[in-house]
Amino acid sequence: MAVIQNANGALNSAPSATSMQPAELDASKVVITLAKELKPVPPATELKFGQVMTDHMMVVSYDPVNGWSTPEIKPYGPFSLDPASSCFQYATNVFEGMKAYMGPDGKPRLFRPNKNMDRMARSVDRVALPPFDTNELLKLIKRLVAIEQRWIPTQKGHSLYIRPTIIGTRSSLGVTASDSAMLYVICSPTGPYFRTGPRPISLLAVGENVRAWPGGTGEYKLALNYAPTFKPQQYAAKLGYEQCLWLLGEKITEAGSMNFFVVIQRDDGDLDVFTPPLDGTILPGVTRDSILALAAAHPSRMLLPNLPSSLRLHVAERELTMSEFSAWAEEGRLLEAFGAGTAAVVAAVGRVGYQGKDIVLPTHEGGLGPVGRALYERITEIQEGKYQWEDWSVICE
Repeated sequence: MAVIQNANGALNSAPSATSMQPAELDASKVVITLAKELKPVPPATELKFGQVMTDHMMVVSYDPVNGWSTPEIKPYGPFSLDPASSCFQYATNVFEGMKAYMGPDGKPRLFRPNKNMDRMARSVDRVALPPFDTNELLKLIKRLVAIEQRWIPTQKGHSLYIRPTIIGTRSSLGVTASDSAMLYVICSPTGPYFRTGPRPISLLAVGENVRAWPGGTGEYKLALNYAPTFKPQQYAAKLGYEQCLWLLGEKITEAGSMNFFVVIQRDDGDLDVFTPPLDGTILPGVTRDSILALAAAHPSRMLLPNLPSSLRLHVAERELTMSEFSAWAEEGRLLEAFGAGTAAVVAAVGRVGYQGKDIVLPTHEGGLGPVGRALYERITEIQEGKYQWEDWSVICE
């Protein structure tokens, strides 16, 4: 250990290299290199989810000796990674889905980004990737969005999709946690997730293949949760269904990659709004949480668009089964079903294939039923900065 003399003449011990702590993620150190040539922004009518990337991306790496490197915002481009990297061999990949919108004040904004950051931290911990300060990541995302704001579509139902991702980069085939990582953020302008227009989507109830199981990883946003769903999805498509309704036994869990809701007529004239509980098999969606909060707020704290003040929505997180779903439909009490997620926001369900038959839901002008439509309108108004609610709309400055 070296000994140095400070300005007062006192002797201090200089820290050795072995005693230094790995660096924390620090957004204030970001180095920005702008692209020399900017890509043309496609017309909003041509945008399909995730197919066009913006000009820049944010990248920062972690190694166990030095910690987090200097963050970079630089032109979008490919990475060079060791073929033995943990992300390729053991699926140590975590991502988030966020959106940026342009407000009426001309400022880009995010929707409840702290919820995404909290969920990402939990997912990172679940697969033992190096932790990071999510507040610093959020600062970097805001900076990137501010740079890329010309890519934010202003048409209704359009936005700038943001994909924060962290991957394990430990270059070894040893079956162990990755002590190295790359954290990056890419952006993509997008239109409506489903290209069905106002037509509701169809679901095939799938129980022989499960999306998640108790004690598994269904409540985390891990890449490894998605690939096993692709084959059943292909099978559903061959039968004429857009997505799968994932079952666990007889229990309903999720619809495609969305949380699932039903609206049920009550005997007293009010409506029940049900969604499966967060039992470890359900992803705690930001849109899901927003729907629960907004539906519970009607009519006491605010009125949802085009719903009467006399109508009360009784919100509950409770187990849903296909037997109940079928019975509600036969009794005429199943008024609406919809999926909810960042990509689609709220997507109406028109029919569900189950045991060789279709359970057909009531049709509504514009696709969504009154409750689904009201929730969609209110959420998008908040996202676009047109309706102030709590602190859900966060300006990128």
